[in-house]
Amino acid sequence: MKNPYATVLDMQREAWEATADLAEKSQVAPERTETLENADVGQTPSEVVYEENKLRLLHYEPMTEEQHDIPILVVYALINKPYILDLQPDRSVVQTLLEAGFDVYLIDWGEPSKLDRQLSLDDYVNRYIDNCVDVVSDRSGEEKINILGYCMGGTMSAMYAALHPEKVQNLALMAAGLCFAGDGGVLELWGSDEFYDPDTVTDTFDNVPADFLDVGFALMDPVANNVTKYVRFYENMDDEDFVENFARMERWLDEGIDVAGVVYEEFIRDIYQENKLINNELYLDGKHVDLENIDMPLLQIVAEYDHLIPPEASKPFNEFVSSDDTEVLEFATGHIGMSVSSRSHDELWPDVCEWFEARSNGTEAEAEAASDVAAEPEVETRAATDTDTALTANAAGDESGLEDFTDGGTGLESTDDTEEPASETDTDDLTELTGIGQAYANDLSDAGIETFDALAGADVAELATETGIAPSRIEDWIEQAQRR
Repeated sequence: MKNPYATVLDMQREAWEATADLAEKSQVAPERTETLENADVGQTPSEVVYEENKLRLLHYEPMTEEQHDIPILVVYALINKPYILDLQPDRSVVQTLLEAGFDVYLIDWGEPSKLDRQLSLDDYVNRYIDNCVDVVSDRSGEEKINILGYCMGGTMSAMYAALHPEKVQNLALMAAGLCFAGDGGVLELWGSDEFYDPDTVTDTFDNVPADFLDVGFALMDPVANNVTKYVRFYENMDDEDFVENFARMERWLDEGIDVAGVVYEEFIRDIYQENKLINNELYLDGKHVDLENIDMPLLQIVAEYDHLIPPEASKPFNEFVSSDDTEVLEFATGHIGMSVSSRSHDELWPDVCEWFEARSNGTEAEAEAASDVAAEPEVETRAATDTDTALTANAAGDESGLEDFTDGGTGLESTDDTEEPASETDTDDLTELTGIGQAYANDLSDAGIETFDALAGADVAELATETGIAPSRIEDWIEQAQRR
């Protein structure tokens, strides 16, 4: 039995430590407040080369002397600002593509006014995207261009490729909602026609307010969004880099944009509720969005832990197109982590760039890529061996929000459809450690921690954020693992 006097002394010590910590954090609070208010985002130099209504087409300054022949047009979602793809220089999809030698354009949709309430999928796909493609094509001198679509932008990019295949060289879809037959995750349930009528929302608001959407996304994980991330912020207030990263992400979350009423109705009704795209039943202004027309190389980039657009809402799409060059890159991260986590930029995006490079340098490179496809399985799935960890709570349905800004991981592993069974040495029984039951072991496994070595080398703060487990518990487990 523990000495009661020792217990009292421990309590007193903890109280003094907490008081000292509070005093220290109070001293740095004004500086951190200034950091939060002045977070810089979207810093990669660009110029506006085309405008239409609220839309602006950005062209980024090249970063290499030699560039690939085919430019890339990035199509982002309608519900947030696109600088999540250029959040900070070392975590920027835009900059990664530029450094790989691509000529990069990005659509900034702007925010619709009440006069834009009637904008439809046809307007966005057959007018706005098509006009931007034509501008990029004219400026580059290429008849076909590459398209990289993210989230809703990926869904619309798939529609565009089916309607205008003659203008698309290669199509990459990143966390795109395409298939909703029961495995589409939280948003599919949220948009179920049994419980939800989108017309009621648009009749009330005209355009759907960003605040309305934010509340829905936040309720997907209310504790993480409303409690955990602020606890983590307090605990890391003295870490200036952490605060800067937190501030950038919070700015992006706070700057959501409204969605035009009609396009919102169509997305919910036609894509989520009636699953018309994958059923090949979708028409835009009388024009059939025929998936058989998607005959260009197709890459799916999916996040293993994406609760907004889970892999099952994306991967089956490859089976419904006519292209004989399809591939899946599946990475162990969340919806937002795909674009902002350090591990994604270290391990995922080099493979994405390589995929584009093999298909963006004229007929000789295309022939080489085609021969590679003939020698490999039709779909190659790549999964990260370790999970990225979070700095802030989830964003837009991402269970881990802004992913870790630290290096690490063991890289991407290529697997075919017939995976070899895991060897007995791939995992350890973490329940052998004091304080870890099966439930905690499952939480650690979901975070990519399945061996004593992995636990011994884990970062307490990152793992606590990823799992929701108290840092004090994790510290004890790490110490036990290090002693083994």
